[in-house]
Amino acid sequence: RVNLVERGGGSVQAGGSLRLSCEASELTASTSTMGWFRQVSGNEREGLAVIDADGYTTYGDSVKGRFTISRDNAKNTLYLEMNNLKPEDTAMYYCAADPSDVATLYTPQFQWDYWGQGTQVTVSS
Repeated sequence: RVNLVERGGGSVQAGGSLRLSCEASELTASTSTMGWFRQVSGNEREGLAVIDADGYTTYGDSVKGRFTISRDNAKNTLYLEMNNLKPEDTAMYYCAADPSDVATLYTPQFQWDYWGQGTQVTVSS
């Protein structure tokens, strides 16, 4: 059974940094498209960053230049380095995986095969 486990959320002041991780089991991260999303209660889930099997990355406009997605194939783990955090970055953060490596940042949520349980990020002003 595929499992994605996010870690690294927490509370930080504006301007600070956090690094999220998403460890995959029963799924090969290096051959999958993987992505980071976030959701504020009552809002739609927002795509933040995606990395495909070739290592090509795409970022949403709200995080471009501040967040960096990366992957450690040996650890089968996805990361999201978040810098210069703002209060509006407060949300539940999720990772997702598409083993068929066709998803993009704009692929609807229901077409991503696997999701983690989420980790909360809170940024105070």
